[in-house]
Amino acid sequence: MQMRVSSKSVADLAIRGGAPAFREALHVGRPNLGNREDFLRRVNQMLDRNWLSNDGPFVQDFEARIAERLGVRHCAVFTNGTVALELLILAMGLHGEVIVPSFTFIATAHAVLRQGLVPVFCDVDPSTACLDPAQVERRITPRTSAILGVHCWGRACPVDTLAEIASRHRLALLYDASHAFGNSCGGRMIGGFGRAEVFSFHCTKFLQSFEGGAVVTDDDELDAKLRLIRNFGFNGVDNVVSIGTNGKMTEVAAAMGITSLESADEVVAVNTRNRRLYEDALKDVPGISLFRSDVGEQQNHQYLVALVAPSESGLSRDLLVDVLHAENVLARRYFHPGCHRMEPYRTMDPAAGRFLPQTERLSSAVIVLPTGPQLQPDDIALIGDILSLAVDNAGLLSSAPS
Repeated sequence: MQMRVSSKSVADLAIRGGAPAFREALHVGRPNLGNREDFLRRVNQMLDRNWLSNDGPFVQDFEARIAERLGVRHCAVFTNGTVALELLILAMGLHGEVIVPSFTFIATAHAVLRQGLVPVFCDVDPSTACLDPAQVERRITPRTSAILGVHCWGRACPVDTLAEIASRHRLALLYDASHAFGNSCGGRMIGGFGRAEVFSFHCTKFLQSFEGGAVVTDDDELDAKLRLIRNFGFNGVDNVVSIGTNGKMTEVAAAMGITSLESADEVVAVNTRNRRLYEDALKDVPGISLFRSDVGEQQNHQYLVALVAPSESGLSRDLLVDVLHAENVLARRYFHPGCHRMEPYRTMDPAAGRFLPQTERLSSAVIVLPTGPQLQPDDIALIGDILSLAVDNAGLLSSAPS
């Protein structure tokens, strides 16, 4: 292939002559739609019933299927994962401070703050990108009421160690499992750890319902509270018994969720194939390696995460992202620059980064590459070629005018 470098800006860098490598952009997070005919059949059933919201049959079916698949007693679905997390915090009666990773999507921190609590950012283990238990211990204060772990990219938190810490300090333990539907930990499905776990069913997630989320738990009382809160606090007709809001999932969203769930095993098979192909495509590219997955566990492989070591590749992660974008490969930086560097948290604690060296390192090293049914084997091979060519021409790319 011929090398080409734009003279306009770094963002225009490309390494193939002529047009970008991909005529249509390859995105991170393209929706897993499932069988379109099955979805449309359900939509027609919904319209025939004239039951569009308020705990309709599709919502009830979706909840039951999720609970059965995860091996938990209860699943309550919501408008989205952020609302689900906020209402779980409310239902659990948390207060004061909650220990959370900064290396997560901003919604995790926002959900804590919007409920009037203070997110205390904690560093992560670089080998898992999940909370480092030793750092959790250091961040506990008399004001701490809970530990909120995030199964980053579906990689399980150290659930046993965090449970021991939470028990010893008498703290609540809950999980943001937005990335982890269908994944396991120690042979047990993620969803049954802590007092409760929250899933996101946003359209970019492995299991999607357009927008949506869920709280899964074995706690009967907590599930009952959540169901009251998501429906304005109503307990029967004209009987409001608690504070609440409108957090209900619609029937059309649940119909999409059921359809997506039915195709989950097929998507896992494709994602697993794609990971193996990426491993082969990148094995000889200096300074670019795939983030290690949980060997022996069930995994959805929804996130194809690569780490960039500039000392070996000769290129920064950001420059490689620019190169990929120039070739219509819309890779992403997850999670950049870390919640502690975003507002309002940056203003609340400008020096938070001093406790977060691994977060800072990871946030500058991670690229998430496209995967899913949209990709063909030849696409992955070409992405590997693009990255290999970029590294081979690191000096020329790095010296391009900005």
